[in-house]
Amino acid sequence: MSGIHLHWYLPTNGDSREIVGSGDDSHLARGPSRSTFREATLDYLTLIAKTAETLGFEAVLTPTGTWCEDAWITTAALSQATTRLKFLVAFRPGFISPTLVAHQAATFQRISGGRLLLNVVTGGDPLEQKRFGDYLGHDQRYERTGEFLEVVRGVAQPGKSVRRFDFAGRHYRIEGAQIDFGKWPLPPIFFGGASPAAQDVAARHVDTYLVWGESPSAEAARIAHVQELAARHGRKLTFGIRLHVISRDTENEAWREAERLLEKLTPERVAQAQTILARTESFGQQRMNALHAGGDAGLPTSPRVRDLEISPHLWAGYGLVRGGAGTAIVGSHEQVAALIEEYHSVGFDHFILSGQPHVEEAYHFAEGAFAILKSKGLLAT
Repeated sequence: MSGIHLHWYLPTNGDSREIVGSGDDSHLARGPSRSTFREATLDYLTLIAKTAETLGFEAVLTPTGTWCEDAWITTAALSQATTRLKFLVAFRPGFISPTLVAHQAATFQRISGGRLLLNVVTGGDPLEQKRFGDYLGHDQRYERTGEFLEVVRGVAQPGKSVRRFDFAGRHYRIEGAQIDFGKWPLPPIFFGGASPAAQDVAARHVDTYLVWGESPSAEAARIAHVQELAARHGRKLTFGIRLHVISRDTENEAWREAERLLEKLTPERVAQAQTILARTESFGQQRMNALHAGGDAGLPTSPRVRDLEISPHLWAGYGLVRGGAGTAIVGSHEQVAALIEEYHSVGFDHFILSGQPHVEEAYHFAEGAFAILKSKGLLAT
Protein backbone atom coordinates (compact mmCIF):
# COMPACT_ATOMS: atom_id res chain seq x y z
CA MET A 1 0.00 0.00 0.00
CA SER A 2 1.29 3.45 -0.89
CA GLY A 3 0.95 6.61 1.14
CA ILE A 4 -2.20 8.71 1.41
CA HIS A 5 -2.99 11.14 -1.43
CA LEU A 6 -5.17 14.05 -0.27
CA HIS A 7 -7.26 15.87 -2.87
CA TRP A 8 -9.78 18.72 -2.63
CA TYR A 9 -12.90 19.62 -4.62
CA LEU A 10 -13.59 22.44 -7.05
CA PRO A 11 -17.27 23.51 -6.76
CA THR A 12 -17.95 24.56 -10.35
CA ASN A 13 -21.67 24.78 -9.55
CA GLY A 14 -21.07 27.41 -6.84
CA ASP A 15 -20.30 27.44 -3.15
CA SER A 16 -22.01 28.41 0.08
CA ARG A 17 -21.97 28.23 3.87
CA GLU A 18 -24.80 25.74 3.49
CA ILE A 19 -24.98 22.33 1.82
CA VAL A 20 -24.96 23.09 -1.88
CA GLY A 21 -27.05 20.76 -3.99
CA SER A 22 -25.11 18.83 -6.57
CA GLY A 23 -26.52 16.94 -9.50
CA ASP A 24 -29.29 17.39 -12.01
CA ASP A 25 -31.82 20.11 -11.21
CA SER A 26 -29.56 21.35 -8.40
CA HIS A 27 -31.39 24.68 -8.41
CA LEU A 28 -34.26 22.84 -6.68
CA ALA A 29 -32.07 21.12 -4.13
CA ARG A 30 -29.60 23.92 -3.47
CA GLY A 31 -31.58 26.56 -1.69
CA PRO A 32 -28.98 28.73 0.13
CA SER A 33 -29.90 32.38 0.38
CA ARG A 34 -28.42 34.52 -2.36
CA SER A 35 -26.47 36.50 0.22
CA THR A 36 -24.46 33.39 1.14
CA PHE A 37 -24.19 31.79 -2.30
CA ARG A 38 -20.88 32.21 -4.11
CA GLU A 39 -21.02 32.04 -7.89
CA ALA A 40 -18.52 29.80 -9.65
CA THR A 41 -16.65 32.67 -11.25
CA LEU A 42 -13.14 32.16 -12.57
CA ASP A 43 -11.83 34.46 -9.84
CA TYR A 44 -13.48 32.44 -7.07
CA LEU A 45 -12.45 29.07 -8.51
CA THR A 46 -8.91 30.41 -8.86
CA LEU A 47 -9.00 31.32 -5.17
CA ILE A 48 -10.01 27.76 -4.25
CA ALA A 49 -7.39 26.22 -6.54
CA LYS A 50 -4.62 28.43 -5.16
CA THR A 51 -5.78 27.68 -1.61
CA ALA A 52 -5.63 23.94 -2.28
CA GLU A 53 -2.18 24.29 -3.80
CA THR A 54 -0.88 26.42 -0.93
CA LEU A 55 -2.17 23.99 1.69
CA GLY A 56 -0.52 21.00 0.03
CA PHE A 57 -3.43 19.14 -1.58
CA GLU A 58 -2.28 17.07 -4.54
CA ALA A 59 -5.21 17.66 -6.90
CA VAL A 60 -8.73 19.07 -7.15
CA LEU A 61 -11.70 17.17 -8.56
CA THR A 62 -14.07 18.95 -10.93
CA PRO A 63 -17.59 17.54 -11.41
CA THR A 64 -19.38 17.04 -14.70
CA GLY A 65 -22.97 17.68 -15.75
CA THR A 66 -25.32 20.29 -17.14
CA TRP A 67 -25.59 21.82 -13.63
CA CYS A 68 -21.96 22.99 -13.46
CA GLU A 69 -19.29 24.60 -15.61
CA ASP A 70 -17.46 22.50 -18.19
CA ALA A 71 -14.57 20.76 -16.45
CA TRP A 72 -12.09 20.77 -19.36
CA ILE A 73 -12.35 24.49 -20.06
CA THR A 74 -12.40 25.51 -16.39
CA THR A 75 -9.39 23.45 -15.37
CA ALA A 76 -7.38 24.43 -18.45
CA ALA A 77 -7.82 28.05 -17.37
CA LEU A 78 -6.93 27.27 -13.75
CA SER A 79 -3.81 25.37 -14.79
CA GLN A 80 -2.36 28.72 -15.84
CA ALA A 81 -2.98 30.23 -12.38
CA THR A 82 -1.28 27.36 -10.52
CA THR A 83 2.09 25.65 -10.74
CA ARG A 84 1.93 22.32 -8.88
CA LEU A 85 -1.74 21.44 -8.37
CA LYS A 86 -3.15 18.60 -10.48
CA PHE A 87 -6.66 18.55 -11.94
CA LEU A 88 -8.91 15.49 -11.77
CA VAL A 89 -11.17 16.29 -14.70
CA ALA A 90 -14.53 14.52 -14.77
CA PHE A 91 -16.19 13.88 -18.14
CA ARG A 92 -18.86 11.66 -19.72
CA PRO A 93 -17.32 9.13 -22.15
CA GLY A 94 -20.48 8.63 -24.19
CA PHE A 95 -20.64 12.23 -25.39
CA ILE A 96 -17.22 12.59 -27.00
CA SER A 97 -14.89 10.63 -29.25
CA PRO A 98 -12.23 8.64 -27.35
CA THR A 99 -9.61 9.78 -29.84
CA LEU A 100 -10.59 13.39 -29.19
CA VAL A 101 -10.34 12.86 -25.41
CA ALA A 102 -6.83 11.44 -25.88
CA HIS A 103 -5.99 14.53 -27.98
CA GLN A 104 -7.40 16.87 -25.32
CA ALA A 105 -5.48 15.00 -22.61
CA ALA A 106 -2.21 15.23 -24.53
CA THR A 107 -2.67 18.96 -25.03
CA PHE A 108 -3.59 19.46 -21.38
CA GLN A 109 -0.48 17.56 -20.30
CA ARG A 110 1.69 19.83 -22.43
CA ILE A 111 0.19 23.15 -21.38
CA SER A 112 0.01 22.21 -17.68
CA GLY A 113 3.31 20.39 -17.36
CA GLY A 114 1.78 16.96 -16.80
CA ARG A 115 -0.86 17.90 -14.22
CA LEU A 116 -3.93 16.09 -15.58
CA LEU A 117 -5.84 13.17 -14.03
CA LEU A 118 -8.90 11.70 -15.77
CA ASN A 119 -12.18 10.92 -13.98
CA VAL A 120 -14.49 8.88 -16.21
CA VAL A 121 -18.18 9.28 -15.26
CA THR A 122 -20.48 6.94 -17.16
CA GLY A 123 -23.64 8.66 -15.88
CA GLY A 124 -26.66 7.46 -13.91
CA ASP A 125 -29.48 9.97 -14.37
CA PRO A 126 -31.55 8.93 -17.41
CA LEU A 127 -33.05 12.39 -17.88
CA GLU A 128 -29.67 14.09 -18.04
CA GLN A 129 -28.28 11.41 -20.36
CA LYS A 130 -31.14 12.11 -22.77
CA ARG A 131 -30.35 15.82 -22.75
CA PHE A 132 -27.07 14.86 -24.40
CA GLY A 133 -28.80 12.53 -26.83
CA ASP A 134 -27.84 9.35 -24.98
CA TYR A 135 -30.60 6.73 -24.84
CA LEU A 136 -28.55 3.65 -23.97
CA GLY A 137 -29.53 1.55 -20.98
CA HIS A 138 -27.43 1.22 -17.83
CA ASP A 139 -25.34 -1.83 -18.76
CA GLN A 140 -24.94 -0.69 -22.37
CA ARG A 141 -23.46 2.58 -21.14
CA TYR A 142 -20.82 0.70 -19.18
CA GLU A 143 -20.13 -1.56 -22.14
CA ARG A 144 -19.52 1.59 -24.19
CA THR A 145 -17.27 3.00 -21.44
CA GLY A 146 -15.16 -0.16 -21.58
CA GLU A 147 -14.68 0.24 -25.34
CA PHE A 148 -14.00 3.94 -24.89
CA LEU A 149 -11.17 3.30 -22.44
CA GLU A 150 -9.69 0.59 -24.63
CA VAL A 151 -9.51 3.10 -27.48
CA VAL A 152 -8.08 5.89 -25.31
CA ARG A 153 -5.27 3.61 -24.14
CA GLY A 154 -4.74 2.29 -27.66
CA VAL A 155 -4.35 5.65 -29.38
CA ALA A 156 -2.19 7.25 -26.68
CA GLN A 157 1.42 6.92 -27.83
CA PRO A 158 4.62 8.09 -26.13
CA GLY A 159 7.02 10.12 -28.20
CA LYS A 160 6.98 9.73 -31.97
CA SER A 161 5.80 6.14 -32.17
CA VAL A 162 4.63 5.09 -35.63
CA ARG A 163 2.12 2.52 -34.40
CA ARG A 164 -1.42 3.21 -35.52
CA PHE A 165 -4.42 1.91 -33.63
CA ASP A 166 -7.47 0.22 -35.12
CA PHE A 167 -10.54 -0.83 -33.20
CA ALA A 168 -13.89 -2.35 -34.17
CA GLY A 169 -16.44 -2.76 -31.40
CA ARG A 170 -20.15 -2.44 -30.85
CA HIS A 171 -19.97 1.28 -30.07
CA TYR A 172 -16.77 2.53 -31.73
CA ARG A 173 -14.94 1.95 -34.99
CA ILE A 174 -11.50 3.55 -35.14
CA GLU A 175 -8.97 3.32 -37.96
CA GLY A 176 -5.34 4.46 -38.01
CA ALA A 177 -5.52 6.60 -34.84
CA GLN A 178 -2.49 7.87 -32.98
CA ILE A 179 -2.11 10.69 -30.45
CA ASP A 180 1.40 11.81 -29.55
CA PHE A 181 1.78 12.42 -25.81
CA GLY A 182 5.43 13.39 -26.17
CA LYS A 183 7.30 13.19 -22.87
CA TRP A 184 4.09 13.01 -20.83
CA PRO A 185 2.24 9.75 -20.09
CA LEU A 186 -1.46 9.13 -20.51
CA PRO A 187 -2.88 10.49 -17.24
CA PRO A 188 -4.03 8.01 -14.58
CA ILE A 189 -7.66 7.02 -15.09
CA PHE A 190 -10.04 7.29 -12.13
CA PHE A 191 -13.49 5.72 -12.38
CA GLY A 192 -16.46 4.93 -10.16
CA GLY A 193 -19.51 2.70 -10.37
CA ALA A 194 -21.10 0.29 -7.90
CA SER A 195 -22.92 -2.05 -10.30
CA PRO A 196 -21.51 -5.36 -11.56
CA ALA A 197 -21.20 -3.85 -15.05
CA ALA A 198 -19.21 -0.91 -13.67
CA GLN A 199 -16.94 -3.12 -11.58
CA ASP A 200 -16.13 -5.20 -14.65
CA VAL A 201 -15.03 -2.04 -16.49
CA ALA A 202 -12.89 -1.04 -13.52
CA ALA A 203 -11.25 -4.45 -13.33
CA ARG A 204 -10.31 -4.36 -17.01
CA HIS A 205 -9.45 -0.76 -17.77
CA VAL A 206 -8.89 1.77 -14.98
CA ASP A 207 -6.09 2.70 -12.60
CA THR A 208 -8.03 3.94 -9.55
CA TYR A 209 -11.51 2.76 -8.57
CA LEU A 210 -13.55 5.43 -6.77
CA VAL A 211 -16.40 5.02 -4.28
CA TRP A 212 -18.66 7.30 -2.26
CA GLY A 213 -18.15 6.97 1.47
CA GLU A 214 -19.78 4.13 3.36
CA SER A 215 -18.49 2.50 6.55
CA PRO A 216 -14.91 1.17 6.49
CA SER A 217 -16.14 -2.41 6.91
CA ALA A 218 -18.51 -2.14 3.93
CA GLU A 219 -15.79 -0.56 1.82
CA ALA A 220 -13.26 -3.25 2.76
CA ALA A 221 -15.55 -5.90 1.33
CA ARG A 222 -16.04 -3.91 -1.87
CA ILE A 223 -12.29 -3.39 -2.32
CA ALA A 224 -11.62 -7.09 -1.88
CA HIS A 225 -14.25 -7.96 -4.49
CA VAL A 226 -13.03 -5.47 -7.13
CA GLN A 227 -9.40 -6.39 -6.52
CA GLU A 228 -10.31 -10.04 -7.10
CA LEU A 229 -12.01 -9.11 -10.39
CA ALA A 230 -8.93 -7.16 -11.48
CA ALA A 231 -6.62 -10.06 -10.59
CA ARG A 232 -8.49 -12.28 -13.06
CA HIS A 233 -7.22 -9.93 -15.78
CA GLY A 234 -3.71 -9.78 -14.37
CA ARG A 235 -4.24 -6.26 -13.03
CA LYS A 236 -4.04 -4.54 -9.66
CA LEU A 237 -5.96 -1.34 -8.87
CA THR A 238 -5.61 1.47 -6.40
CA PHE A 239 -8.70 2.80 -4.63
CA GLY A 240 -10.08 6.23 -3.82
CA ILE A 241 -12.96 7.51 -1.70
CA ARG A 242 -15.02 10.70 -2.04
CA LEU A 243 -16.11 12.32 1.25
CA HIS A 244 -17.08 15.65 2.75
CA VAL A 245 -15.34 16.68 5.93
CA ILE A 246 -16.11 18.77 9.01
CA SER A 247 -12.90 18.91 11.03
CA ARG A 248 -12.69 21.11 14.14
CA ASP A 249 -10.60 21.59 17.27
CA THR A 250 -13.11 19.57 19.30
CA GLU A 251 -15.73 16.94 18.53
CA ASN A 252 -18.51 19.16 19.93
CA GLU A 253 -17.54 22.01 17.62
CA ALA A 254 -17.68 19.69 14.61
CA TRP A 255 -21.12 18.32 15.47
CA ARG A 256 -22.43 21.84 16.12
CA GLU A 257 -21.38 22.75 12.59
CA ALA A 258 -23.12 19.65 11.22
CA GLU A 259 -26.21 20.62 13.20
CA ARG A 260 -26.10 24.13 11.76
CA LEU A 261 -26.00 22.70 8.23
CA LEU A 262 -28.91 20.38 9.00
CA GLU A 263 -31.02 23.22 10.44
CA LYS A 264 -30.78 25.02 7.08
CA LEU A 265 -32.54 22.13 5.31
CA THR A 266 -36.29 22.54 5.24
CA PRO A 267 -38.50 19.45 4.82
CA GLU A 268 -39.66 20.86 1.47
CA ARG A 269 -36.09 21.19 0.23
CA VAL A 270 -35.26 17.64 1.32
CA ALA A 271 -38.41 16.27 -0.34
CA GLN A 272 -37.62 18.03 -3.63
CA ALA A 273 -34.08 16.69 -3.65
CA GLN A 274 -35.12 13.15 -2.77
CA THR A 275 -37.67 13.12 -5.61
CA ILE A 276 -34.87 14.02 -8.03
CA LEU A 277 -32.41 11.51 -6.60
CA ALA A 278 -34.93 8.66 -6.55
CA ARG A 279 -35.07 8.48 -10.35
CA THR A 280 -31.38 7.50 -10.60
CA GLU A 281 -30.14 4.38 -12.39
CA SER A 282 -26.82 4.66 -10.54
CA PHE A 283 -26.22 1.80 -8.11
CA GLY A 284 -23.85 4.04 -6.16
CA GLN A 285 -26.49 6.76 -5.82
CA GLN A 286 -29.02 4.17 -4.70
CA ARG A 287 -26.58 3.10 -1.98
CA MET A 288 -26.17 6.73 -0.89
CA ASN A 289 -29.94 7.21 -0.82
CA ALA A 290 -30.34 4.13 1.38
CA LEU A 291 -27.96 5.46 4.05
CA HIS A 292 -30.39 8.13 5.25
CA ALA A 293 -33.70 6.47 4.35
CA GLY A 294 -34.59 5.76 7.96
CA GLY A 295 -35.43 2.11 7.37
CA ASP A 296 -39.04 1.01 6.96
CA ALA A 297 -40.25 4.07 8.82
CA GLY A 298 -38.92 6.36 6.12
CA LEU A 299 -36.91 9.54 6.52
CA PRO A 300 -37.69 11.43 9.74
CA THR A 301 -39.46 14.74 9.17
CA SER A 302 -37.00 16.57 11.40
CA PRO A 303 -34.00 14.29 12.01
CA ARG A 304 -31.57 15.15 14.77
CA VAL A 305 -27.98 15.52 13.68
CA ARG A 306 -26.76 12.30 15.30
CA ASP A 307 -29.69 10.34 13.84
CA LEU A 308 -27.77 10.54 10.57
CA GLU A 309 -24.49 9.20 11.98
CA ILE A 310 -24.37 5.86 10.13
CA SER A 311 -20.97 4.77 11.47
CA PRO A 312 -18.71 6.41 14.08
CA HIS A 313 -17.98 9.94 12.80
CA LEU A 314 -19.55 9.24 9.39
CA TRP A 315 -22.58 11.49 8.81
CA ALA A 316 -25.15 11.07 6.02
CA GLY A 317 -26.65 14.57 6.26
CA TYR A 318 -25.23 15.74 2.93
CA GLY A 319 -27.15 13.07 1.07
CA LEU A 320 -30.48 14.57 2.11
CA VAL A 321 -30.17 17.22 -0.60
CA ARG A 322 -27.04 16.38 -2.53
CA GLY A 323 -26.43 13.83 -5.27
CA GLY A 324 -23.17 11.94 -5.47
CA ALA A 325 -21.08 11.85 -2.31
CA GLY A 326 -23.60 12.03 0.53
CA THR A 327 -21.49 11.43 3.63
CA ALA A 328 -19.07 13.50 5.70
CA ILE A 329 -16.41 12.70 8.27
CA VAL A 330 -17.33 14.74 11.37
CA GLY A 331 -15.17 15.12 14.45
CA SER A 332 -12.13 16.62 16.05
CA HIS A 333 -9.00 16.84 13.95
CA GLU A 334 -7.68 13.75 15.71
CA GLN A 335 -10.90 11.81 15.06
CA VAL A 336 -11.03 12.84 11.41
CA ALA A 337 -7.41 11.82 10.90
CA ALA A 338 -8.05 8.51 12.68
CA LEU A 339 -11.00 7.66 10.40
CA ILE A 340 -8.97 8.51 7.29
CA GLU A 341 -6.22 6.27 8.64
CA GLU A 342 -8.80 3.49 9.14
CA TYR A 343 -10.01 3.84 5.55
CA HIS A 344 -6.38 3.74 4.43
CA SER A 345 -5.83 0.53 6.38
CA VAL A 346 -8.60 -1.23 4.43
CA GLY A 347 -7.13 -0.20 1.08
CA PHE A 348 -7.82 3.44 0.17
CA ASP A 349 -4.93 5.59 -1.04
CA HIS A 350 -6.79 8.53 -2.61
CA PHE A 351 -9.09 10.76 -0.52
CA ILE A 352 -11.14 13.36 -2.41
CA LEU A 353 -12.49 15.73 0.22
CA SER A 354 -14.68 18.82 0.34
CA GLY A 355 -16.55 21.08 2.73
CA GLN A 356 -18.61 24.26 2.74
CA PRO A 357 -17.31 26.81 2.04
CA HIS A 358 -14.39 25.28 0.17
CA VAL A 359 -11.80 27.92 1.05
CA GLU A 360 -12.50 28.06 4.77
CA GLU A 361 -13.05 24.33 5.20
CA ALA A 362 -9.81 23.57 3.37
CA TYR A 363 -7.97 25.54 6.06
CA HIS A 364 -9.84 23.80 8.90
CA PHE A 365 -8.84 20.42 7.52
CA ALA A 366 -5.30 21.29 6.44
CA GLU A 367 -4.31 22.87 9.75
CA GLY A 368 -5.83 19.96 11.70
CA ALA A 369 -6.31 16.44 10.36
CA PHE A 370 -4.01 16.97 7.34
CA ALA A 371 -1.19 18.10 9.63
CA ILE A 372 -1.71 15.08 11.91
CA LEU A 373 -1.52 12.64 9.00
CA LYS A 374 1.60 14.38 7.73
CA SER A 375 3.27 14.25 11.16
CA LYS A 376 2.70 10.48 11.21
CA GLY A 377 4.45 10.08 7.87
CA LEU A 378 1.33 8.69 6.23
CA LEU A 379 1.17 10.99 3.20
CA ALA A 380 2.47 10.01 -0.21
CA THR A 381 5.60 11.84 -1.23
